Amino acid sequence: MRVNDKLTDVVASAIEPLGYELVGVEFMSQGRHSTLRVYIDLPDGITLEDCERVSRQLSSVLDVEDPIKGHYTLEVSSPGLDRPLFTAAQFAQFVGRLVRLRLRVPQDGHRKFKAVIREVQDEQVLLAEPEGDAEWRIPLDNIERANLVPEI
Repeated sequence: MRVNDKLTDVVASAIEPLGYELVGVEFMSQGRHSTLRVYIDLPDGITLEDCERVSRQLSSVLDVEDPIKGHYTLEVSSPGLDRPLFTAAQFAQFVGRLVRLRLRVPQDGHRKFKAVIREVQDEQVLLAEPEGDAEWRIPLDNIERANLVPEI
């Protein structure tokens, strides 16, 4: 689900001074069972202690700023092997890698794609079939969810 800029700014202002990179923020609004998921990273990876530290700091800031009305669960996580991609810069960082995408609005009759990132330009991602000739130019604002496919 799309996260508003104010919420992302509040999260970033709480964790970046601690030295962590904010990979992205997801908010799943489900009434009393809503979840705010925050992905963080460091060059050497994330430990459980890192997640706990950020969670404590972020909880305090969110209590004061109160950008989300109602009850929700805060989850702080590393991006993992199937790293989520949120920004044009993140897509550009992983050009040549296989990604799974789910779109908000179907394109060429499809909402789900498993393709290779070829390039990022003008807030659009060029994807190509891993074993084929088909290509798709997807606007970033139409991407509901994107994750790298782990290389094993």
